[in-house]
Amino acid sequence: MGDPTRDLEQWIPRLIAVWRRHRKAGKPQRGGGRNAPRARFEEEELPEGNLTKDELREIGAGVKQLSMGLTRNRELAGAHYMDDPKLLGAYLLFYWPVSYAQARSTLSELPNRPRAVLDLGSGPGPLAFAALDAGATSVVAADRSKPALELARALATEAGEGMATREWSPEKPLPEGKFDLITMGHVVNELYNGAIEPRAELLERVLERVNPHGSLVVIEPALKDTSRALLKVRNVLVDKGYAVRAPCLFRGPCPALQKDSDWCHAERSWRMPRLIEDIAHAASLHKESLKMSYLVLAPRGEAWPEPPTGAVFRIVSEPLEGKGRTRFMGCGPEGRIGLAMQEKHENEKNRLFFKVTRGDVIRITDTEDRGDGRALTDQSSLEILANAGKPVVRT
Repeated sequence: MGDPTRDLEQWIPRLIAVWRRHRKAGKPQRGGGRNAPRARFEEEELPEGNLTKDELREIGAGVKQLSMGLTRNRELAGAHYMDDPKLLGAYLLFYWPVSYAQARSTLSELPNRPRAVLDLGSGPGPLAFAALDAGATSVVAADRSKPALELARALATEAGEGMATREWSPEKPLPEGKFDLITMGHVVNELYNGAIEPRAELLERVLERVNPHGSLVVIEPALKDTSRALLKVRNVLVDKGYAVRAPCLFRGPCPALQKDSDWCHAERSWRMPRLIEDIAHAASLHKESLKMSYLVLAPRGEAWPEPPTGAVFRIVSEPLEGKGRTRFMGCGPEGRIGLAMQEKHENEKNRLFFKVTRGDVIRITDTEDRGDGRALTDQSSLEILANAGKPVVRT
């Protein structure tokens, strides 16, 4: 599959080059005369893999507008914001690399390497190109925004990749064909004004186009409301008999929905590209880690993956520090419960407890029931079956 970090770094100059060409094409052309040589000189002097200060200010303003409209007041959710050249450019240089990295992390959990891929609601194609870099041989990017698809085609040309594009929106028929993998990145949360049933019905239609042993990958923002909405869609599909390949180990209704204050999301560490760091600073945002909610769904009739034996949990919280102890929330075949250990019980068999992170899958032994969860003691042992973003070792 290659190295996702190195692969993403190779995309940065391509993204900048495509953005500059399309930005220039959308601006009124200067006349000839004395200004023409100066314009060519300025273009030659632009840094190849970085933005100028003026470019950073321009992109930073667009990213700030996108962030406000998609994560705070949500006024852009469902709007045709990718038809706006300023917002599309901001998405391309900031959210495209973030979505690409999220996709590479999620695709690493697939049980099979996909060959034929459909990316629905693709925008300029971060998930589509992530699938290509992960080993796919045929990818179709589908979106309602013609400008976004134009950028996807330009990126394919820039990278020397072959990729088909189709115009699509949820009220239209799906592109023809069957696929090993269908991806929907930051799409579902913007549909149907928040209604759960139509979202679940759309995913059912999409799953009909997934080949046996293939997967539908849905990635959503890690916001509380969007994450809980995805879990509600999950519950509808699970109730209809669909299996979740990842990240869920629990096969019933999601226990994170039992309390209004709870939700479940993933968090991945990453080596942030310098471009993202610079734009985040210009937009007054923080992007130290990759946060998202996601589901990997199996086609109708396929079984849930068999969980590993023993007391197995996926860590679904940050460490909850207390006086002399550390606590996590874990979710496994038996549900969502608290896992805690006092520092005085640390030894060679269990000290990994203090190093696990959100998303890791662990197996523990010799615990004690304690309140609403389990306590690890000096008799307990802990084994990491999968680090966050890796397939679970099912033994």
